Amino acid sequence: MSPTSPQARTRPAPLTGLRVLDLATLFAGPLAATMLGDFGAEVVKVEHPAKPDPSRGHGPSKNGVGLWWKLLGRNKRTITLDLSKPGGRRTLLRLAATADVIVENFRPGTLERWDLGWDELSAVNPRLVLARVTGFGQFGPYAHRPGFGTLAEAMSGFAAITGEPDGPPTLPPFGLADSIAALATAYAVMTALAARERTGEGQIVDMAIIEPILTVLGPQPIWYDQLGHVQPRTGNRSQNNAPRNTYRTADGGWVAVSTSAQSVAERVMRLVGRPELIDEPWFATGAGRARHADLLDEAVGGWIARHSRADVLAAFERAEAAVAPVQDVRDVMNDPQYRALGTLATIDDPELGPLRMQNVLFRLSATPGAIRWAGRPHGADTEEVLAELGLSRTDVKALREEGAV
Repeated sequence: MSPTSPQARTRPAPLTGLRVLDLATLFAGPLAATMLGDFGAEVVKVEHPAKPDPSRGHGPSKNGVGLWWKLLGRNKRTITLDLSKPGGRRTLLRLAATADVIVENFRPGTLERWDLGWDELSAVNPRLVLARVTGFGQFGPYAHRPGFGTLAEAMSGFAAITGEPDGPPTLPPFGLADSIAALATAYAVMTALAARERTGEGQIVDMAIIEPILTVLGPQPIWYDQLGHVQPRTGNRSQNNAPRNTYRTADGGWVAVSTSAQSVAERVMRLVGRPELIDEPWFATGAGRARHADLLDEAVGGWIARHSRADVLAAFERAEAAVAPVQDVRDVMNDPQYRALGTLATIDDPELGPLRMQNVLFRLSATPGAIRWAGRPHGADTEEVLAELGLSRTDVKALREEGAV
Protein backbone atom coordinates (compact mmCIF):
# COMPACT_ATOMS: atom_id res chain seq x y z
CA MET A 1 0.00 0.00 0.00
CA SER A 2 1.30 3.43 -0.90
CA PRO A 3 1.97 5.77 2.05
CA THR A 4 -0.20 8.29 0.26
CA SER A 5 -3.12 5.96 -0.41
CA PRO A 6 -6.51 6.96 1.07
CA GLN A 7 -6.59 3.80 3.20
CA ALA A 8 -3.17 4.53 4.70
CA ARG A 9 -4.10 8.12 5.48
CA THR A 10 -7.25 7.12 7.40
CA ARG A 11 -5.55 4.57 9.65
CA PRO A 12 -4.23 5.69 13.05
CA ALA A 13 -0.51 6.32 13.15
CA PRO A 14 1.43 3.43 14.73
CA LEU A 15 2.20 5.23 18.00
CA THR A 16 -1.26 6.71 18.48
CA GLY A 17 -2.22 6.35 22.15
CA LEU A 18 1.37 6.60 23.38
CA ARG A 19 2.01 9.57 25.67
CA VAL A 20 5.50 11.07 25.95
CA LEU A 21 6.66 13.80 28.32
CA ASP A 22 9.64 15.65 26.87
CA LEU A 23 11.58 17.29 29.70
CA ALA A 24 14.84 17.49 27.75
CA THR A 25 16.76 20.28 26.01
CA LEU A 26 19.55 20.58 23.43
CA PHE A 27 19.27 18.29 21.37
CA ALA A 28 19.37 14.50 21.58
CA GLY A 29 16.47 14.02 23.99
CA PRO A 30 14.08 16.44 22.32
CA LEU A 31 14.84 15.03 18.87
CA ALA A 32 14.10 11.51 20.09
CA ALA A 33 10.73 12.76 21.35
CA THR A 34 10.13 14.46 17.99
CA MET A 35 10.68 11.16 16.19
CA LEU A 36 8.11 9.47 18.42
CA GLY A 37 5.65 12.30 17.84
CA ASP A 38 6.09 12.04 14.07
CA PHE A 39 4.50 8.60 14.19
CA GLY A 40 1.53 9.50 16.33
CA ALA A 41 2.71 9.69 19.93
CA GLU A 42 1.18 12.51 21.95
CA VAL A 43 4.24 14.48 23.04
CA VAL A 44 3.93 17.07 25.80
CA LYS A 45 6.94 19.37 25.89
CA VAL A 46 7.63 20.57 29.45
CA GLU A 47 9.70 23.77 29.67
CA HIS A 48 10.73 26.01 32.54
CA PRO A 49 8.36 29.01 32.84
CA ALA A 50 11.21 31.53 32.63
CA LYS A 51 13.85 29.51 30.74
CA PRO A 52 12.45 28.00 27.52
CA ASP A 53 14.26 25.25 25.65
CA PRO A 54 17.43 26.97 24.37
CA SER A 55 16.79 25.58 20.89
CA ARG A 56 14.15 28.30 20.55
CA GLY A 57 17.03 30.77 20.34
CA HIS A 58 19.58 28.69 18.44
CA GLY A 59 20.43 29.73 14.90
CA PRO A 60 18.54 32.12 12.63
CA SER A 61 15.08 33.41 13.48
CA LYS A 62 12.32 35.09 11.52
CA ASN A 63 10.16 37.79 13.07
CA GLY A 64 11.66 36.84 16.41
CA VAL A 65 10.62 33.19 16.05
CA GLY A 66 13.42 30.60 16.19
CA LEU A 67 13.36 28.38 13.11
CA TRP A 68 15.22 25.42 14.61
CA TRP A 69 12.49 25.15 17.22
CA LYS A 70 9.86 24.89 14.49
CA LEU A 71 11.56 21.66 13.42
CA LEU A 72 12.51 20.27 16.84
CA GLY A 73 9.21 21.21 18.48
CA ARG A 74 6.90 19.85 15.81
CA ASN A 75 4.04 17.56 16.85
CA LYS A 76 4.48 18.62 20.50
CA ARG A 77 2.11 20.39 22.83
CA THR A 78 3.97 22.88 24.99
CA ILE A 79 3.47 23.50 28.70
CA THR A 80 5.52 25.17 31.42
CA LEU A 81 6.45 23.69 34.80
CA ASP A 82 9.15 24.54 37.31
CA LEU A 83 9.98 21.08 38.62
CA SER A 84 11.91 22.49 41.57
CA LYS A 85 8.72 24.02 42.99
CA PRO A 86 6.39 21.87 45.11
CA GLY A 87 3.47 22.59 42.78
CA GLY A 88 5.59 21.76 39.72
CA ARG A 89 6.69 18.49 41.30
CA ARG A 90 3.13 17.49 42.18
CA THR A 91 1.92 18.35 38.70
CA LEU A 92 4.66 16.37 36.99
CA LEU A 93 3.82 13.32 39.08
CA ARG A 94 0.20 13.66 37.97
CA LEU A 95 1.39 13.87 34.35
CA ALA A 96 3.73 10.91 34.86
CA ALA A 97 0.80 8.81 36.04
CA THR A 98 -0.80 9.33 32.60
CA ALA A 99 2.37 8.88 30.51
CA ASP A 100 4.10 5.97 28.84
CA VAL A 101 7.50 7.62 28.39
CA ILE A 102 9.48 10.45 29.96
CA VAL A 103 12.56 11.78 28.18
CA GLU A 104 14.95 13.87 30.33
CA ASN A 105 18.53 15.05 30.09
CA PHE A 106 19.27 16.66 33.45
CA ARG A 107 22.62 15.90 35.00
CA PRO A 108 22.49 12.66 37.04
CA GLY A 109 20.98 13.29 40.43
CA THR A 110 18.95 16.36 39.46
CA LEU A 111 15.56 14.64 39.33
CA GLU A 112 16.41 12.83 42.56
CA ARG A 113 17.19 16.17 44.22
CA TRP A 114 13.66 17.29 43.33
CA ASP A 115 12.19 13.99 44.62
CA LEU A 116 11.31 13.07 41.05
CA GLY A 117 13.68 10.14 40.58
CA TRP A 118 12.83 6.64 39.41
CA ASP A 119 11.48 5.59 42.80
CA GLU A 120 8.91 8.38 42.83
CA LEU A 121 8.02 8.17 39.13
CA SER A 122 7.66 4.39 39.02
CA ALA A 123 5.59 4.50 42.21
CA VAL A 124 2.89 6.54 40.46
CA ASN A 125 3.28 4.60 37.19
CA PRO A 126 4.99 1.18 37.24
CA ARG A 127 4.61 0.93 33.44
CA LEU A 128 6.60 4.12 32.80
CA VAL A 129 9.72 4.13 30.60
CA LEU A 130 12.19 6.78 31.74
CA ALA A 131 14.75 7.69 29.06
CA ARG A 132 17.72 9.46 30.63
CA VAL A 133 19.91 11.08 27.96
CA THR A 134 23.18 12.57 29.19
CA GLY A 135 26.64 13.21 27.85
CA PHE A 136 28.37 10.45 29.80
CA GLY A 137 25.63 8.24 31.27
CA GLN A 138 24.29 7.85 34.79
CA PHE A 139 27.45 6.51 36.43
CA GLY A 140 31.22 6.48 36.03
CA PRO A 141 33.93 9.09 36.65
CA TYR A 142 32.57 11.58 34.08
CA ALA A 143 28.86 11.18 34.85
CA HIS A 144 28.44 14.53 36.60
CA ARG A 145 30.33 16.56 34.02
CA PRO A 146 28.35 18.80 31.66
CA GLY A 147 28.14 16.95 28.36
CA PHE A 148 27.40 18.05 24.82
CA GLY A 149 27.56 16.37 21.44
CA THR A 150 30.78 18.20 20.60
CA LEU A 151 32.53 16.44 23.47
CA ALA A 152 31.25 13.08 22.22
CA GLU A 153 32.52 13.82 18.72
CA ALA A 154 35.96 14.50 20.17
CA MET A 155 36.01 11.72 22.78
CA SER A 156 34.68 8.91 20.55
CA GLY A 157 37.45 9.11 17.97
CA PHE A 158 35.35 10.79 15.29
CA ALA A 159 37.31 14.06 15.24
CA ALA A 160 40.63 12.20 15.29
CA ILE A 161 39.91 10.52 11.93
CA THR A 162 38.19 13.52 10.32
CA GLY A 163 40.14 16.07 8.31
CA GLU A 164 43.20 16.13 6.07
CA PRO A 165 46.25 14.04 7.05
CA ASP A 166 48.35 17.13 7.78
CA GLY A 167 45.48 19.12 9.31
CA PRO A 168 43.94 19.25 12.77
CA PRO A 169 41.22 16.93 14.06
CA THR A 170 37.93 18.24 12.68
CA LEU A 171 34.54 18.57 14.38
CA PRO A 172 31.32 18.47 12.35
CA PRO A 173 29.51 21.81 11.85
CA PHE A 174 26.21 20.35 13.07
CA GLY A 175 24.89 18.19 15.91
CA LEU A 176 26.13 14.82 14.69
CA ALA A 177 26.56 13.00 18.00
CA ASP A 178 23.28 14.42 19.35
CA SER A 179 21.38 13.30 16.26
CA ILE A 180 22.84 9.79 16.38
CA ALA A 181 21.98 9.61 20.08
CA ALA A 182 18.43 10.74 19.30
CA LEU A 183 17.98 7.89 16.84
CA ALA A 184 19.39 5.47 19.38
CA THR A 185 17.14 6.84 22.12
CA ALA A 186 14.00 6.47 20.03
CA TYR A 187 15.05 2.88 19.29
CA ALA A 188 15.80 2.23 22.96
CA VAL A 189 12.42 3.60 24.03
CA MET A 190 10.60 1.36 21.55
CA THR A 191 12.65 -1.62 22.76
CA ALA A 192 11.69 -0.87 26.37
CA LEU A 193 8.04 -0.53 25.36
CA ALA A 194 8.19 -3.88 23.58
CA ALA A 195 9.59 -5.44 26.76
CA ARG A 196 6.75 -3.82 28.72
CA GLU A 197 4.27 -5.70 26.56
CA ARG A 198 5.69 -8.94 27.95
CA THR A 199 6.46 -7.95 31.53
CA GLY A 200 3.89 -5.25 32.24
CA GLU A 201 6.63 -3.14 33.79
CA GLY A 202 8.52 -0.07 32.67
CA GLN A 203 12.24 0.54 33.10
CA ILE A 204 15.04 3.09 32.79
CA VAL A 205 16.87 3.78 29.52
CA ASP A 206 20.39 5.06 30.26
CA MET A 207 21.64 6.73 27.05
CA ALA A 208 25.14 8.24 27.04
CA ILE A 209 25.71 10.47 24.01
CA ILE A 210 29.35 9.30 23.84
CA GLU A 211 28.27 5.73 22.99
CA PRO A 212 26.06 5.67 19.84
CA ILE A 213 28.59 7.68 17.82
CA LEU A 214 31.27 5.15 18.77
CA THR A 215 29.01 2.41 17.42
CA VAL A 216 28.60 4.08 14.03
CA LEU A 217 32.37 4.63 13.71
CA GLY A 218 32.66 0.97 12.84
CA PRO A 219 35.36 -1.60 13.67
CA GLN A 220 38.01 0.73 15.11
CA PRO A 221 38.04 -0.90 18.59
CA ILE A 222 38.34 -4.44 17.22
CA TRP A 223 41.04 -3.35 14.77
CA TYR A 224 43.03 -1.88 17.63
CA ASP A 225 42.32 -4.81 19.93
CA GLN A 226 43.45 -7.43 17.45
CA LEU A 227 46.05 -5.60 15.36
CA GLY A 228 47.04 -2.46 17.25
CA HIS A 229 45.78 -0.53 14.22
CA VAL A 230 44.89 3.14 14.75
CA GLN A 231 42.92 4.68 11.87
CA PRO A 232 44.60 7.89 10.67
CA ARG A 233 43.08 10.99 9.11
CA THR A 234 42.84 10.48 5.35
CA GLY A 235 40.72 13.44 4.23
CA ASN A 236 38.15 12.28 1.67
CA ARG A 237 40.12 9.15 0.91
CA SER A 238 39.58 5.72 2.40
CA GLN A 239 42.08 3.09 3.49
CA ASN A 240 39.68 0.44 2.26
CA ASN A 241 39.14 1.40 -1.38
CA ALA A 242 40.04 3.86 -4.13
CA PRO A 243 39.23 5.93 -6.04
CA ARG A 244 37.14 7.54 -3.32
CA ASN A 245 37.20 11.32 -3.19
CA THR A 246 35.57 14.56 -4.25
CA TYR A 247 36.55 15.91 -7.64
CA ARG A 248 36.07 19.32 -9.27
CA THR A 249 34.35 19.53 -12.64
CA ALA A 250 35.15 21.82 -15.56
CA ASP A 251 32.35 24.24 -14.64
CA GLY A 252 33.45 24.60 -11.00
CA GLY A 253 31.08 22.05 -9.47
CA TRP A 254 32.04 19.09 -7.34
CA VAL A 255 31.12 15.40 -7.40
CA ALA A 256 31.82 12.53 -5.01
CA VAL A 257 32.88 9.12 -6.30
CA SER A 258 32.82 5.86 -4.37
CA THR A 259 34.19 2.48 -5.50
CA SER A 260 33.51 0.23 -2.53
CA ALA A 261 32.61 -2.58 -4.95
CA GLN A 262 35.31 -4.01 -7.23
CA SER A 263 32.97 -4.02 -10.23
CA VAL A 264 32.26 -0.32 -9.78
CA ALA A 265 35.98 0.48 -9.57
CA GLU A 266 36.50 -1.30 -12.88
CA ARG A 267 33.64 0.58 -14.53
CA VAL A 268 35.06 3.90 -13.39
CA MET A 269 38.48 3.17 -14.87
CA ARG A 270 36.96 2.16 -18.18
CA LEU A 271 34.85 5.32 -18.17
CA VAL A 272 37.82 7.63 -17.60
CA GLY A 273 39.91 5.93 -20.28
CA ARG A 274 42.36 4.03 -18.07
CA PRO A 275 41.27 0.37 -18.46
CA GLU A 276 44.88 -0.83 -18.34
CA LEU A 277 44.97 -0.10 -14.61
CA ILE A 278 42.40 -2.83 -14.02
CA ASP A 279 44.99 -5.44 -14.97
CA GLU A 280 47.47 -4.30 -12.34
CA PRO A 281 47.78 -6.91 -9.54
CA TRP A 282 47.15 -4.30 -6.85
CA PHE A 283 43.86 -3.26 -8.44
CA ALA A 284 42.18 -6.53 -7.43
CA THR A 285 41.54 -5.44 -3.81
CA GLY A 286 40.21 -2.29 -2.20
CA ALA A 287 43.23 -2.03 0.07
CA GLY A 288 45.55 -2.41 -2.91
CA ARG A 289 43.77 0.34 -4.78
CA ALA A 290 43.90 2.56 -1.67
CA ARG A 291 47.69 2.24 -1.65
CA HIS A 292 47.70 3.68 -5.19
CA ALA A 293 45.19 6.45 -4.50
CA ASP A 294 47.45 9.15 -5.97
CA LEU A 295 47.52 7.45 -9.35
CA LEU A 296 43.79 6.66 -9.34
CA ASP A 297 42.83 10.17 -8.21
CA GLU A 298 44.94 11.63 -10.98
CA ALA A 299 43.19 9.45 -13.54
CA VAL A 300 39.67 10.07 -12.29
CA GLY A 301 40.18 13.68 -11.29
CA GLY A 302 41.83 14.55 -14.60
CA TRP A 303 38.91 13.16 -16.59
CA ILE A 304 36.28 14.82 -14.41
CA ALA A 305 38.10 18.16 -14.64
CA ARG A 306 37.57 18.15 -18.42
CA HIS A 307 33.78 17.75 -18.22
CA SER A 308 30.86 19.69 -16.79
CA ARG A 309 29.12 18.37 -13.70
CA ALA A 310 26.00 17.50 -15.69
CA ASP A 311 28.06 15.53 -18.21
CA VAL A 312 30.00 13.75 -15.47
CA LEU A 313 26.80 12.68 -13.70
CA ALA A 314 25.23 11.50 -16.95
CA ALA A 315 28.33 9.54 -18.00
CA PHE A 316 28.66 7.84 -14.63
CA GLU A 317 24.97 6.91 -14.69
CA ARG A 318 25.33 5.34 -18.15
CA ALA A 319 28.36 3.41 -16.90
CA GLU A 320 26.49 2.29 -13.76
CA ALA A 321 29.25 3.81 -11.64
CA ALA A 322 28.59 5.38 -8.24
CA VAL A 323 28.63 9.18 -8.21
CA ALA A 324 26.71 12.00 -6.56
CA PRO A 325 26.84 15.77 -6.83
CA VAL A 326 28.21 17.63 -3.82
CA GLN A 327 25.13 19.66 -2.96
CA ASP A 328 24.43 22.50 -0.59
CA VAL A 329 20.99 23.13 0.88
CA ARG A 330 19.89 25.06 -2.21
CA ASP A 331 20.47 21.97 -4.32
CA VAL A 332 18.86 19.69 -1.77
CA MET A 333 15.65 21.74 -1.79
CA ASN A 334 15.32 21.15 -5.54
CA ASP A 335 16.78 17.66 -5.92
CA PRO A 336 14.44 15.42 -7.96
CA GLN A 337 15.12 12.32 -5.86
CA TYR A 338 14.31 14.09 -2.60
CA ARG A 339 11.24 15.53 -4.32
CA ALA A 340 10.10 12.07 -5.44
CA LEU A 341 10.53 10.67 -1.94
CA GLY A 342 8.74 13.60 -0.31
CA THR A 343 11.78 14.15 1.91
CA LEU A 344 10.86 17.80 2.44
CA ALA A 345 7.37 18.70 3.61
CA THR A 346 5.51 22.01 3.63
CA ILE A 347 3.70 22.84 6.87
CA ASP A 348 1.28 25.72 7.42
CA ASP A 349 2.33 27.49 10.60
CA PRO A 350 0.14 30.11 12.38
CA GLU A 351 3.17 32.25 13.23
CA LEU A 352 5.21 32.12 10.02
CA GLY A 353 2.97 30.75 7.31
CA PRO A 354 4.16 27.92 5.03
CA LEU A 355 7.37 26.25 6.25
CA ARG A 356 9.50 23.66 4.47
CA MET A 357 11.33 21.16 6.65
CA GLN A 358 12.50 17.56 6.67
CA ASN A 359 9.62 15.10 6.56
CA VAL A 360 9.25 12.12 8.91
CA LEU A 361 12.25 9.83 8.93
CA PHE A 362 10.88 6.87 6.98
CA ARG A 363 7.81 5.72 5.08
CA LEU A 364 5.39 3.10 6.39
CA SER A 365 3.01 1.73 3.77
CA ALA A 366 0.03 1.10 6.05
CA THR A 367 0.42 3.45 9.02
CA PRO A 368 2.55 6.42 7.92
CA GLY A 369 3.72 9.20 10.18
CA ALA A 370 2.98 12.87 9.58
CA ILE A 371 3.91 16.38 10.65
CA ARG A 372 0.71 17.68 12.21
CA TRP A 373 2.08 21.07 13.27
CA ALA A 374 5.38 22.90 13.65
CA GLY A 375 6.87 23.94 17.00
CA ARG A 376 4.39 25.89 19.09
CA PRO A 377 4.93 28.98 21.27
CA HIS A 378 6.35 28.61 24.76
CA GLY A 379 3.68 27.28 27.11
CA ALA A 380 0.92 27.50 24.52
CA ASP A 381 -0.92 24.40 25.77
CA THR A 382 -0.36 24.69 29.52
CA GLU A 383 -3.93 25.41 30.56
CA GLU A 384 -5.40 22.81 28.19
CA VAL A 385 -3.07 20.01 29.35
CA LEU A 386 -3.53 20.84 33.03
CA ALA A 387 -7.29 20.95 32.59
CA GLU A 388 -7.13 17.44 31.10
CA LEU A 389 -5.44 16.36 34.34
CA GLY A 390 -8.44 17.65 36.27
CA LEU A 391 -6.89 20.88 37.53
CA SER A 392 -9.36 23.73 37.88
CA ARG A 393 -8.73 27.34 36.92
CA THR A 394 -8.21 28.02 40.60
CA ASP A 395 -5.59 25.29 40.77
CA VAL A 396 -3.75 26.69 37.75
CA LYS A 397 -3.93 30.20 39.19
CA ALA A 398 -2.34 28.95 42.41
CA LEU A 399 0.44 27.28 40.42
CA ARG A 400 1.08 30.53 38.55
CA GLU A 401 1.23 32.49 41.78
CA GLU A 402 3.78 29.99 43.10
CA GLY A 403 5.83 30.34 39.90
CA ALA A 404 5.38 26.63 39.21
CA VAL A 405 3.91 27.21 35.72
